Amino acid sequence: MTGHYILAALLFLSFTKPAAKQEPIPWEANRKLSWSDFKASPPANKTNAALTSSGILMSFTSDGESFHYELSCNFDPNSSWGRVKNDYILAHEQGHFDIAEWHTRKLNKALKAYSYRANSISKDLNTIYGNTMRELQQMQEQYDGQTDHSRNAEQQKNWLIKIYTALEDLKAYAVYK
Repeated sequence: MTGHYILAALLFLSFTKPAAKQEPIPWEANRKLSWSDFKASPPANKTNAALTSSGILMSFTSDGESFHYELSCNFDPNSSWGRVKNDYILAHEQGHFDIAEWHTRKLNKALKAYSYRANSISKDLNTIYGNTMRELQQMQEQYDGQTDHSRNAEQQKNWLIKIYTALEDLKAYAVYK
């Protein structure tokens, strides 16, 4: 059996040491983040109200005739922190995590559409993953830019609607566990 594995995580804007090791929290529709999930201490040199560290993990195996993959979208409590802890800021941070889920679903859709090619599967899947990660990073930056890190209330509201709509539109690709 020929096996190929990819294991990668995209953690946003944080290299803070964890206060206490806690397992990553998988994205779930019925489980929203709470401030108790944010375990890291805010760095003294940052002025952000909060920081959410989240990412997409992907692994796959191939037997030369077909492939199987696994995806997960996770929040990293050990690298996430809050300085200003209110419901409004928490909703913005949840938006970051939801954008990661949005892109996990997009990745799942792309992988389902992939036509297996034994001679290039590693390259192909790494390309699909890399493209999705670039898109995810760009969207996270757009989200913060257009909402001014949540300070633009109108844009914040618009983005939360946009994220919710995108998650609903890709609901068929939510089952990847």
